[in-house]
Amino acid sequence: MQFIRLTSGISINYQDTGKKSAPVIILIMGLGAQMTVWPDELYQGLVEKGFRVIRFDNRDVGLSSQLDELGQPSLFRNWISKHLRLKTHAPYKLEDMANDVLQLMAALNIKKAHLVGASMGGMIAQIIAAKHRKKVLSLTSIMSSPSAATSTPKLSLLLRLARPPIKTNREAAIRYNIKMNRLISGSAYPIDESRLRTHATLNIDRAHNPAGVRRQLVAITTSRDRHKLLKKIKASTLVIHGSDDPIISVAGGKETAARIRKSKLKIIDGLGHNFPPVLMSQMTKWIAKHATKAEKKRRLKKKSKAIKLKELSND
Repeated sequence: MQFIRLTSGISINYQDTGKKSAPVIILIMGLGAQMTVWPDELYQGLVEKGFRVIRFDNRDVGLSSQLDELGQPSLFRNWISKHLRLKTHAPYKLEDMANDVLQLMAALNIKKAHLVGASMGGMIAQIIAAKHRKKVLSLTSIMSSPSAATSTPKLSLLLRLARPPIKTNREAAIRYNIKMNRLISGSAYPIDESRLRTHATLNIDRAHNPAGVRRQLVAITTSRDRHKLLKKIKASTLVIHGSDDPIISVAGGKETAARIRKSKLKIIDGLGHNFPPVLMSQMTKWIAKHATKAEKKRRLKKKSKAIKLKELSND
């Protein structure tokens, strides 16, 4: 894992695996989740499929810059301000986080990439795909939605997300992580308790910044609705969602697919808001197949353009 300082001054911790000449897939993680939440089975699986795969910690999470100097924004006040069309006081928006991805690409000299975003990461990927179309080869939006309004978590879950324990010891933080992962899981995929504890322990020991979670949550709730924006996306799009998702209801996935022209929707029965190990092989195949198909289309288009230019020059 490596660090890179963006032109904005933010430091990003990232992992870059695979041949440098291979097509690039960038994995963008969700709210409060470190890049290690992307399962190794999926990450390494995509590398084995012939891709150069990059995952990273978003700002305010993991080992990337912790923006504590921006303070603790009020989720309730910002939510009220947005709905009353008053000025919000969010430390940053999803657009700023999208710009982090673009700056990371520029720093790594990546001109185009396949974007795969989960939850909040899906929202960030949607913004990039709509506003920076030439940089996106394909889009895979997982357990995401077009706006905070179509993200309808149960009230109890929303309160837990909005109020994570700020001051706590290591064991309490691990217990909180385990409890949240139990709550967001679906009905069809039982949780392996030992794996859950191991994963929680590794993540808490790697980094723990609950204050950053609240700032990211405010970024989600105060950012603009993307319903109209999604219609501008031209990249080949795959939408994956679980039928039992308690954080972003399946309606969010359906709405995303409905707004993006010619997108494909895959609903997984019984899946919640997580990545069950048993599904990773299949999900890896879906993403790799989707990106590979987009690569073939790009090559054919490039070849066709070259032939036309040659014919014009001969004339």
